[in-house]
Amino acid sequence: MEELDGEPTVTFIPGVNSKKRQMCFDWGPGEMLVCETSFNQKGKSETGPGCPFIHIIRKDIDVYSQILRKLFNESHGIFVGLQRIEEELSGKSRKTQLVLVSKNYRSVIRACMEEMHKVVVATKDPASGRQFSSQISILSAMELIWNLCEILFIEVAPAGPLLLHLLDWVRLHVCEVDSLSADVLGSENPSKHESFWKLVTILVLQGRLDEARQMLSKEADANPTSVGMCRILGDLMRTMPILSPGNTQTLTELELKWQHWHEECERHLQDGTFASSPHLESLCKIMLGDEAALLEQKEHMSNWYHFLVTRLLYSHPTVKPTDLHFYAQSSLDLFLGGESSPEPLDNILMAAFEFDIHQVIKECSLTLSNWWFVAHLTDLLDHCKLLQSHNLYFGSNMREFLLLEYASGLFAHHSLWQLGVDYFDYCPELGRVSLELHIERIPLSTEQKALKVLRICEQRQMTEQVRSICKILAMKAVRNNRLGSALSWSIRAKDAAFATLVSDRFLRDYCERGCFSDLDLIDNLGPAMMLSDRLTFLGKYREFHRLYGEKRFVDAASLLLSLMTSQIAPRSFWMTLLTDALPLLEQKQVIFSAEQTYELMRCLEDLASASGRPVHGEPDAPQLQDDDIETTKVEMLRLALARNLARAIVKEGSLEGS
Repeated sequence: MEELDGEPTVTFIPGVNSKKRQMCFDWGPGEMLVCETSFNQKGKSETGPGCPFIHIIRKDIDVYSQILRKLFNESHGIFVGLQRIEEELSGKSRKTQLVLVSKNYRSVIRACMEEMHKVVVATKDPASGRQFSSQISILSAMELIWNLCEILFIEVAPAGPLLLHLLDWVRLHVCEVDSLSADVLGSENPSKHESFWKLVTILVLQGRLDEARQMLSKEADANPTSVGMCRILGDLMRTMPILSPGNTQTLTELELKWQHWHEECERHLQDGTFASSPHLESLCKIMLGDEAALLEQKEHMSNWYHFLVTRLLYSHPTVKPTDLHFYAQSSLDLFLGGESSPEPLDNILMAAFEFDIHQVIKECSLTLSNWWFVAHLTDLLDHCKLLQSHNLYFGSNMREFLLLEYASGLFAHHSLWQLGVDYFDYCPELGRVSLELHIERIPLSTEQKALKVLRICEQRQMTEQVRSICKILAMKAVRNNRLGSALSWSIRAKDAAFATLVSDRFLRDYCERGCFSDLDLIDNLGPAMMLSDRLTFLGKYREFHRLYGEKRFVDAASLLLSLMTSQIAPRSFWMTLLTDALPLLEQKQVIFSAEQTYELMRCLEDLASASGRPVHGEPDAPQLQDDDIETTKVEMLRLALARNLARAIVKEGSLEGS
């Protein structure tokens, strides 16, 4: 049976009283809108004052943090790099590369922590300082968990080196000893400093025995009575067997040497070698792994996992990974002593020590404030081949589910959405459809942003989204009377209907103004001209004007006639075309042949008959156009056509006669 999670936390919205009024809400991709309705719980309408606000509840508030943007941006590059080198990884080089990737992720976390710490120091606003301090604590916990997962799951350190890695882990995350050391060593007489023995004790608890020996030498120099004891304890520290990197000795050899060393420490303690110095005697007991002595130093260890590593160092230095969870659980119980219950961080670390990867991911998902951590850690663990068997019931695996959630959060941000695209790209099951759904919701506030979205869609052959975006931009351009831009977008969308609409607007503007706007675009339509008949007509009509301007009257006349006879020109525009023919009909040389002139006359008759007006000028016949100017145009056309027909017949007859 599937394990159920706990109840979700309740979010209280200030100023909203759900006991008196019903609530209205609407979900968005990354947020929810909440407001009060005008109805009370009994369903009766109220006119009294209520909550006048609409509240926006965001699920991924961290994406709006300026400092965390560095975390999101830099980790994106690491993520993409890991996906691209996956095919090249094999054998030992694979493990080395994965460990390097893990360290890169951790370095980004630490860089954000350092930047946030600077902000906390510089800020003068107490509320902001508390907020950033809280965020630093969360980042510190993230890096602590990630580092442990790196040791146990990615590096897979064996017995011996495992303890060295855990020592480094504790030293990295319990770093107040460095400032304490600087304070003590900076004094005139370090051995007389009030924190001298505290410093030595902490150094021993962290296994930093070389530094502890140096501090003991300062005690010996200042106190002649303790020279012998400091020398003996220093020798014990120096000779403590540790399986260092590059050491060829086996675990069995290490255990024998360590047992001999342990017995020597115990002999000195039994003989009362350090009896006259409680501090040195306490240090010897710590080095023997005495639990009571270790628990006495709880205040110097601050947490149970520090206690665990110190206990392993001085009691079980060759601990095996499979035995870690026994020591971890007992250390947690001993350290807390029943005085308090484990924190969420304790549960996560315990799950890691138990090698329960899925529990680690689940606990982190419930505890941490964003999806960044679980998404990237799960992806890395998946590349380590540790999650292949864990599929979710809705058709995806854990890695993909978490990456989809993280990418969805990025899409709620006005610029980080560009990072989310790559995360969707590397989700083979549901990434494509998720990207299509999210990219349609991006507000195209500027043309530059629209071009970015469009380029992303075109690179991925997302045809429907490309058409949708282009149509939206075309409509915006039409509303702003930017016809050239509108035509360009409609051509890019391959939308014949909208291209026809824009072409009609171009023609209408031409009729009103007597010239075309955006000539460069119309002159360079090329094959796009074939998208619709109206667009074809617009391009050809512009070509007619170009030929006329170049005084290529015969070609211009032929093109003008073909536009009418081929039915490409809209009938509403025929009168304009016939009017454009007037200058050609009045040229000294005959441009239109007799046959072409007959075609123009037929077009004029068709135009008149379609409008229900005869072309013959009976006195009682209605006028062809209601407007006097249009009537004048018709009369001029009739006259010009008749004169041109006569000239053409004479010319063609004389040519035949010759």
